[in-house]
Amino acid sequence: MGDGWGPVVRRRQGLAGAMLVALVACGKQDGSVVRLPATPPAANRHDAPPVAINAEPPVEYPPALFEQGIEGDVVLRLHTDEHGQVAAESTRIAESSGYPALDSAALKGARLFRFAPALRNGSPVAATFLQPVHFRHPQGAGTTP
Repeated sequence: MGDGWGPVVRRRQGLAGAMLVALVACGKQDGSVVRLPATPPAANRHDAPPVAINAEPPVEYPPALFEQGIEGDVVLRLHTDEHGQVAAESTRIAESSGYPALDSAALKGARLFRFAPALRNGSPVAATFLQPVHFRHPQGAGTTP
C-alpha cells in the first residue's frame, strides 16, 4: 500500500467498524429504549383535538389592510360541540393581532369554520381550543405590530 491508499483504506475500515458497533448496539433490547408506535396517536384519532376541514380558511382579509400590506395573527378561542359545529356565542379573541379590523375579520370568519369533532377514546366530544388565524400578504413584506 505504498501508493497513498493506506490512510484511505484504514479510515474506511475504521468507519465500517464503527458502523458495525452502532448496528449491534441499536439491536439490543433494554429498558432504556423507548419504542414509538407505528402510527402516531393523532393518526388513529382515538384521542384528538378538533381538526379544521375547510379547504380554504373562511376568513376574509380586510381590503384596506390588504392594500397597505398589513399582516397579523389572531388567536381565537373556539368551542365545538360533539358534531364539530362552532358555538358562535363562545368564540373569543385569545390573542389580538393589534389591528381591530383583523380581529373582527377573524371573529366573523370563525362561524364559517368547519371541524371534524374532537375525540376522546374514539368518541366525538365537545371541546374548547385555540385556533390561530394568519393574515399574510402575498408580497410577504407587510407590516405587523
